Amino acid sequence: MSFALKELLEGAGGAVPRIDVEGVNADSRAILPGEAFFAVPGTRVHGDAFAAQAKSRGAVAMITDRAPGADPAMPVIIVSDVRRAYARAAAMQFAPQPETVVGVTGTNGKSSIVSFVRQIWAACGFSAASLGTVGIETAAGLVPGELTTPDALSLHRDLGHLRAQGIDHVAMEASSQGLDQRRVDGVRFSAVGFSNLSREHLDYHLDMAAYRDAKVRLFTDLIVDGGAAVVNVDDPEYEPFMFAALDRGVTLMTVGREGAWFENLSTVDEGYGQRVTGKLVGEEASFHLPLTGAFQASNALVALGLAMATGAPQDKALASLSHLKGARGRLELVAEHNGAAIFVDYAHKPVALESALAALRPYARSRLHVVFGAGGDRDKGKRPMMGEIAGRMADHVIVTDDNPRTENAASIRAEILAAVPAAREVGDRRAAIEAAIADLQPGDVLLIAGKGHEDYQIVGTTKHHFSDHEVVAETLKGR
Repeated sequence: MSFALKELLEGAGGAVPRIDVEGVNADSRAILPGEAFFAVPGTRVHGDAFAAQAKSRGAVAMITDRAPGADPAMPVIIVSDVRRAYARAAAMQFAPQPETVVGVTGTNGKSSIVSFVRQIWAACGFSAASLGTVGIETAAGLVPGELTTPDALSLHRDLGHLRAQGIDHVAMEASSQGLDQRRVDGVRFSAVGFSNLSREHLDYHLDMAAYRDAKVRLFTDLIVDGGAAVVNVDDPEYEPFMFAALDRGVTLMTVGREGAWFENLSTVDEGYGQRVTGKLVGEEASFHLPLTGAFQASNALVALGLAMATGAPQDKALASLSHLKGARGRLELVAEHNGAAIFVDYAHKPVALESALAALRPYARSRLHVVFGAGGDRDKGKRPMMGEIAGRMADHVIVTDDNPRTENAASIRAEILAAVPAAREVGDRRAAIEAAIADLQPGDVLLIAGKGHEDYQIVGTTKHHFSDHEVVAETLKGR
């Protein structure tokens, strides 16, 4: 199928010659004959450095944001924002998209919220999917992924494929990097949600303000006219998101202890779940959430707002909350052993680790254990912060490895241990988990944090298969 390049670049600016193309791509290594090559700026080198390679593979035009240093031997179209133009062109290439797409941003909780929205929609009879860190999940199962927000071409291809399967409701995560790099531009978000904001990705963003502003783009630039915005006002950083929604003129739905749409009056533990009682638009509402942690109650309320804003009837949506299943690796109870409970969680940031430990403390009738590490080639400042949190909140701490990448693993552990010198150091992650399980006594709770759903360990530049879930199961089988 051919496309008029002028139509794909509608609204991008620049003079566009009359050229038909077979598609678009920003990867010069993957260009197919007849496609348009989008030369986007990279972290180290600009895409126009690969124009010759793209031409040799059959590119018929180059779209970029600056005049190339050398003649690429094909028409060049210069636009002001080439990343945005690329995403919008990809969206048009793989149109139509699902009619109803909601986006969720925030530091923690995105995976849980989009999973919850999908489950609520499904309970209400909608054919639905969720897309994010764990992959693409539908009624047919899970297709694992690697990025919270895929590259623009993959994202829009996936959305087009979901629509072709008859799925018209999609809940997706919107990461700060995905928003900053315009990967989700071209998606028409019927509703957007904010969970919380804390330190993350400062190896990429200049500072917390830049990190926050990237996320606010979901509210200012990407929501449709007449859409809705759900904001968790329990988080101290909620105001920029709330005011962005108000400025945009969309329907604002606030949730939390001071929520105007859902006012959470109480959250009381019931077994490994909790009873949430509040007021939904002024009327009394109560539901049992079969998940651990007050933060999951906040996630569920954001999900409820997004689902109801996009057509889920109130009675069915509320009833569905009592049957929600947690996203894989999100404070997931994976085993009980010797009268102790073992949880796996994706927490790899300070606030996430603190929230997970706080959620589990009430269930530890005896000691609370934690096994965790920190990723290499990422924000180093969070390492001692996580060490301090673990030392303050847990009774027994084991510091281990978690995707050391190209850094020296022992050095990463040392930076954590500087803030928690009483912790035990076990570099090998399997050995660390085995040691923690061996130490469990009746009434203990063990949190294995950092990897969650991931089934790999990155050492150097190589991915090695590794799953916390599998190690727990194998260790218990051996015992």
